[in-house]
Amino acid sequence: MKFLTLAKKRCTTRGFSSKYINNHSLNYILEASRVAPSACNKQPQKIVVVQTAEGLQKVEKAYKVFNAPCALLICQDKTNPLIRPYDGKCSGDLDIGIVCDHIMLAAREKNIGSVMIGLFDPVIIRNEFNIPDTIEPTAIVLLGYPEKGFLKSNRHKLERKPISQTVQYENYHNE
Repeated sequence: MKFLTLAKKRCTTRGFSSKYINNHSLNYILEASRVAPSACNKQPQKIVVVQTAEGLQKVEKAYKVFNAPCALLICQDKTNPLIRPYDGKCSGDLDIGIVCDHIMLAAREKNIGSVMIGLFDPVIIRNEFNIPDTIEPTAIVLLGYPEKGFLKSNRHKLERKPISQTVQYENYHNE
């Protein structure tokens, strides 16, 4: 499948069927996370795969899981960060975003839905899953088969701003 076709097919899923994700598909998705690029190849991602009912109930304490059969706790190793010297910006958040994007695109290629969650309580995740202080819970990606199917690929024509509103050339221009 061509990249833009896949990218347009990927959509947020907030309602999953109880269908289990087989190991072959899950391993494919995890391999996509492994090969994601990162700044200076630091590879800060640490991923906790949660599939049991008990584990998913623990995730539910931090945020809704929408009946997903699988949650990936995407954490960031903070022991050796790459810090931009000009303003102190850590590249880890960007790296984790790339990892999550790889995960969601690989999932969609396998007809598995996903949603990336940043609005969760990291203290609950840390405590419930025994995550050490040097590892930061950064995102949760829920995976599963959509209960009501996928959104239409052509929705981007109406739901996304045109390139003329998001891209500028050579300089930033206030509108």
